[in-house]
Amino acid sequence: MSFKAFETDDFVVSADSVTAGLWTGNQPILTTFITSSTQVASSNGDYYYNVYNSSSLTDIQFAITYGNLYGSGSQNYDDAVNGRSPSSTIWGQYRTLVLGDENSNFSFGGTTGSDIWAISIDRNRYKESLLPGSTTLVLKNGANYLYLTDNSLAVTTVEFTDAGRVFQLVSGSAGVIDTTNANGYSANSGSYGWFLPDIATYILNPQALSDTISLTPARNSAISNTDDNNGTLYDAIVDGGSFTANSEETITSDFIFVRPRSSEFNYSENPSFISGSTGEVIYSDFINNPQVYITTVGLYNDNSELLAVAKLSKPLLKDFTKEALVRVKLDF
Repeated sequence: MSFKAFETDDFVVSADSVTAGLWTGNQPILTTFITSSTQVASSNGDYYYNVYNSSSLTDIQFAITYGNLYGSGSQNYDDAVNGRSPSSTIWGQYRTLVLGDENSNFSFGGTTGSDIWAISIDRNRYKESLLPGSTTLVLKNGANYLYLTDNSLAVTTVEFTDAGRVFQLVSGSAGVIDTTNANGYSANSGSYGWFLPDIATYILNPQALSDTISLTPARNSAISNTDDNNGTLYDAIVDGGSFTANSEETITSDFIFVRPRSSEFNYSENPSFISGSTGEVIYSDFINNPQVYITTVGLYNDNSELLAVAKLSKPLLKDFTKEALVRVKLDF
């Protein structure tokens, strides 16, 4: 066995983006939306709806929820304590997750709101993040349609929150903005929300949806069981009939170039080459004219501990008249 220390220029690092359809089976377009009647009728349904792609209810695609700063839009936990309800809990959770500050509020293109709808993609649907510019979410309310995408392809400076990158949700499809109104925003209420690719979440601005397609959550404080803000957004998605998005994963690769020179790695400790009893070369012709085959490259640390093994697709003949270049690729 022979060892050789690597030089600095033997290493090259590369990063490639790999994309895939977001939904089950790597499909980019979801057209079937099913909820569980059991969950909707349970206490969980007060907080969120899980949405599936089939009636078998095996693969969750995303979840829908509604949050309100003042706790409106859902029943109070205790009638004696106003403003403490599932909607206030949801608001606080997303505010902490995204903004990291309990004194901050969501601002959508300059318009600050007191409530949100949120769509959170199930963690099993993606490995790292969502692909900016791939979203087309179709909403329908009555006879009114709204196509939503993100403005990632139009911005030159990326904004960040505690949850990573943030882009504005605007009218348009697949990253192409509908400029009927400036920047694809609603006429009076700013953008249609935020797209947070690093946590696979869409925060929707109810004010903008109300202005554009009259999709308005119930905000009364004495909420009744018939008011269902999670169901309101779910119905708009079902009627819209299409949700398109892709996932994205960055694959980082280390390329290590192994360069056996003409004078290196020409002898072997294999029993067919060296006598186990005397340590001598078995065949005298191999003393000055050895013939060996490289089959494996082992990568070791400074303590001579084996870290990785690379197998060649076929044995590589090596002698004093030949040099080789073996490229080892490590993906992580």
